[in-house]
Amino acid sequence: MAGLDAALAGVKAWIGANLLVDTVRVTLPASGEPVLNEETGQLEYPPGEVLYEGPGAVQGGTAQSEISATPDAGQPWVQETKSRYRLLTPLTIGTDPAPVPPKDATVTVVAVHDPANTALIGRTWTCQDPGRAGTIEVVRITPLDQNQAPRRETP
Repeated sequence: MAGLDAALAGVKAWIGANLLVDTVRVTLPASGEPVLNEETGQLEYPPGEVLYEGPGAVQGGTAQSEISATPDAGQPWVQETKSRYRLLTPLTIGTDPAPVPPKDATVTVVAVHDPANTALIGRTWTCQDPGRAGTIEVVRITPLDQNQAPRRETP
């Protein structure tokens, strides 16, 4: 279907120019034993393998129902929430297919186009499932859950 392919090429170009304007990194979870950082005295895991770093976007859910909470095993109360987000990445890099983010990969925002959004830099999410696929696609969509910031002790 040459007409459909041409139309989709135009949509892909528009999405690349107007939506995939920030830089995201997709990393596999680290494997191996933690190593002592003698400067900080903390155990640190080795970095995971970077699968992709390039144009992308992270979008929050649009409905309040996309935030849910479930109790941890053995707990009668809710510990953390699940926050529904979406990662948008291109389908190709040049002429090569872009990697499909796997379940449990970590997504980090490493650069933003808007200086008002610098609070997003360094924020992380976990891929809930592999990137979605369909017969007609213009952008890869991967479901995410935001990683919770550590709780701070109050004085």
